[in-house]
Amino acid sequence: MTSPSASVRTTDPATLRAWLSEGELPVVIDVRSAAEFESVHIRGSYNIPLPLLSEHTDELAGRLDRRVVLVCQSGVRAEQARQRLAAAGIDDAFVLEGGAPGYANAGGDVVRGRERWDLERQVRFAAGSLVVAGLLGGRFLSPALRGLAGIIGTGLTFSAATNTCAMGKALSVMPWNRTGTEPTIDTVITQLPTPVAAMSDAA
Repeated sequence: MTSPSASVRTTDPATLRAWLSEGELPVVIDVRSAAEFESVHIRGSYNIPLPLLSEHTDELAGRLDRRVVLVCQSGVRAEQARQRLAAAGIDDAFVLEGGAPGYANAGGDVVRGRERWDLERQVRFAAGSLVVAGLLGGRFLSPALRGLAGIIGTGLTFSAATNTCAMGKALSVMPWNRTGTEPTIDTVITQLPTPVAAMSDAA
């Protein structure tokens, strides 16, 4: 079993395209929000947002008996998902380099829907706006407002050190980041391929 602290295991879009053309298809799991997934995703991939995967890792791991490719926007969330799956015994999981945008840019088959800002871009915009607001407020309203910039800076430092993002989690539940078909553990389990062992038992 792969240690959850093992170095990042990645694959590139060309390799994924080759795997997808083979008889035994990998399970491609997109761990972005449902809204990001709706905007653009790899055809045939399954949307399991990182919070849902984190909450039900063991249950999901029991359904994954083949190679897994994890997809997000830049690789950060996909790596967090890989580490959780590794801790649950999944040692054949890879993070897709460049995420869904990189796969699309490389000519991969994707499904496009309504365009939205991805969550990571929203985090950068929100953090930058709060810093600017704090500096301007400190200049023209009250010096105490400059502390807002320090709070945001501290939060970003903590985010980098722990590889987590509280602001991203908060933004992910905003109305503009929700869709009418949010994944649940029940819908995900129903959609995932049936494990080979289960098929053999049924036969």
